[in-house]
Amino acid sequence: MPKRLIKRLIPDQNKIRDHKKLRWLGKLLEDPNLLHLNRYSVSGAVSVGLFVALVPAPFQMLMAAVMALFIRVNLPISVIVVWVSNPITMPPIFYFTYLVGAKILQVPLPDIQFEFTTEWFMQEFGAIWEPLLLGSLLVGLICAVVGNIVVRIFWRMHVIKSWKLRKAKKLKKLAEVKNPQDTKV
Repeated sequence: MPKRLIKRLIPDQNKIRDHKKLRWLGKLLEDPNLLHLNRYSVSGAVSVGLFVALVPAPFQMLMAAVMALFIRVNLPISVIVVWVSNPITMPPIFYFTYLVGAKILQVPLPDIQFEFTTEWFMQEFGAIWEPLLLGSLLVGLICAVVGNIVVRIFWRMHVIKSWKLRKAKKLKKLAEVKNPQDTKV
């Protein structure tokens, strides 16, 4: 079960609260949802992680952690989900979000010759930042909502399946108690 594995990997809440570099967060670290695995905290963490992953900004993991603290959702999961946008997936993700923003703002697509230099980036960023930011925020918001709904649906399906298995085991046990000779080999 993934829940058991995740629970083993999540650090103890007391260790986090007593960590000398995190003491300044005070009462924010005492919320049980920051490390617990329940439908609300996990679905919220996926939403936070997906939204931040699609925002073109540095320090995305830090942004996700701060948002998770203030929204009171699972902190480790929100930080992990940010890695949806990684050095391999960033170019296609941000190109797509730029296209969405350009379509909404009705900005014609420029003919850009890509160069991997700071000067090129600073010069071109001035021309593309508005559609990129709008598209990123919009796609990030949509992905956050869809991610939240998908997690809640899967969580609910898992709970229903667990209930059915438990009920079947209980009925089997009752049948064995009523007819003990049927179970002998």
